[in-house]
Amino acid sequence: MTAITWEVATLSNGLRVVTTPVSTAQSVSVNVFVGVGSRAEDRRTNGVSHYLEHMLFKGTERRPTAIDIAEAIEGAGGVLNAYTTKELTCYWNQAPFDRLDLAVDVLADMIAHATLSEEEIERERTVVQAEIQRAHDQPAAWASELLAKACFGDQPIGWPIAGSLETVGSLTRQDMVDHVRAWYTPPNMVVSVAGAAAHDEVVRLAERLFGDLPARPAPAVPPASAELPRERVIVETRDVAQANLGIAVRALARQDPDRYALMIMNTVLGRGMSSRLFKEVREKRGLAYSVGSGVARYVDTGVLSISAGVSPDKLEEATTVILQELARLADEPVGEAELQKAKDYTIGSFRLGLETTMALAQRAGEALLMTGEIEPVDDVVERLREVTPDDVRRVAGRIVRPEALSMAVVGPPGADPERLETLLASAA
Repeated sequence: MTAITWEVATLSNGLRVVTTPVSTAQSVSVNVFVGVGSRAEDRRTNGVSHYLEHMLFKGTERRPTAIDIAEAIEGAGGVLNAYTTKELTCYWNQAPFDRLDLAVDVLADMIAHATLSEEEIERERTVVQAEIQRAHDQPAAWASELLAKACFGDQPIGWPIAGSLETVGSLTRQDMVDHVRAWYTPPNMVVSVAGAAAHDEVVRLAERLFGDLPARPAPAVPPASAELPRERVIVETRDVAQANLGIAVRALARQDPDRYALMIMNTVLGRGMSSRLFKEVREKRGLAYSVGSGVARYVDTGVLSISAGVSPDKLEEATTVILQELARLADEPVGEAELQKAKDYTIGSFRLGLETTMALAQRAGEALLMTGEIEPVDDVVERLREVTPDDVRRVAGRIVRPEALSMAVVGPPGADPERLETLLASAA
């Protein structure tokens, strides 16, 4: 077995560069991570990180149009894109290994020399608003947005990443310029490259293309408020046939020592067709077509969330069953056979998720940006293997508390928020 290795260098201006070599690859994946997302925004500028992400593709001094930027990478046979989360923004492309210099140059050009023309900002404004409307028109996606609000309340981590139609409608070019100046600074960025690329070559390119960026410190992101919102159940009525529900509880921060046990616990609960939720909610009772759980970890907090699509007349029953399964994790130790299956699933999917140069570059870049270190794959596997039934039960006991549960439903008329809140409060 060949171990996954990487090298890290820090330029004089504070920019970190990490390279994960894959000598047999035919590609290089180039990623630029910036440590800013929707958590860093205020109410008026909610959505600016995501809007700006769109705008960096719209033209630079050397590549004046979006077509020029796209054709530079696609003309080499590559692909390019970006995404924004609550805590970071990532710009990436993937190109043949012999076009590494072009791949790095295009991203550096976008980040350092975007023109942010007023005309393009106005044109893209309706595109971003259409993206927001599309999420609203998808009941399951909108239930997820409402669940974040129910879980975190009226604070940045509970707001939509893309903002609202109103906030996007009022953002200005100056807002974007200020955002870049505050957050797009070398100490708050990581360049991560994986594939058939030599570390020294990547560092030389980064020095040439990013080395002139001034080394300003980025602001601090305020921590999430620990106070739970008053409105913990949000119901939105739609003319649809299915009730889309989400249940969430605040969980663990990114570096919490119990994160490995939480990963195993989440697998037991709701990952895959062997999970408890799938077997109990769908297979045994036929309450839902889709049901599952997931974990998100942030710098200072986290979320364990469950989603399902159920018949409206089965909403309360499905909610009750889901809550019972959550409570059972805290009340009863997981059997050794079930625990071993969950470990095998978690470890196997973790390994399989690292098969591409893109996945390797993403993992290394995000970890270095958000934690300052990259945990070796074998160390993660070892920590997962060490998880015991008592660990799972203890972690479930830490986070599964009735007073901390929240819920969102998007579906046809009939869902009673007060009744659902009573169900949450009675979970034990």
